[in-house]
Amino acid sequence: MTDMTNGERAVTGARTDWDTAAASFDDEPDHGLRDPEVRGAWASRLRSWLPERASDVLDLGCGTGSLSLLAAEQGHRVTGVDLSPAMVDLARAKLAGRDAVFLVGDAAAPPVGEERFDVVLVRHVLWTLPDPARVLRHWAGLLRPGGRLVLVEGVWGTVSTVGIPADRLTGLLAPIAGHVRVERLSDDELLWGKSVDDERYAVVARI
Repeated sequence: MTDMTNGERAVTGARTDWDTAAASFDDEPDHGLRDPEVRGAWASRLRSWLPERASDVLDLGCGTGSLSLLAAEQGHRVTGVDLSPAMVDLARAKLAGRDAVFLVGDAAAPPVGEERFDVVLVRHVLWTLPDPARVLRHWAGLLRPGGRLVLVEGVWGTVSTVGIPADRLTGLLAPIAGHVRVERLSDDELLWGKSVDDERYAVVARI
């Protein structure tokens, strides 16, 4: 997906659409992370967002598992959830032999039972959901004490924008998070494989 189709497909993306998109999903530089510099940029950011010790990471809307793979390479145990069976199949293949499990399910209500995690990692998913405040509360409930939400979001488009601005997201987090840090990502071309002029950011919220 490109920057704008990222938003459009997320809004209109029925399961069959994501299954169809799965084969070419990794063609985008920030999805497949095939370029060593792009991969290195994401690995560096992720290392700063995740705990230093080996932790249990829940990657929601994991797609083909590119961020899951980086987290696993950094020593974390990963559970990935995606609505698309085709995406999940690709993620399982990508992380074969790693300490990782992938499940087909809804990111808003992941099928993880009573399991608890140290990190809930979500990229470009929250803004597509109809009740983000409720979803954030649910995600916070999946964390162990002292856990953190790592949310990569943005606002895309010029004529008709889609997304969630950073100030709105931090406002939604205020009732449930003890500490919220916003990291602006738009100026880091290596993350996206090109120059971008829309709002892209990460929020790390300690619960």
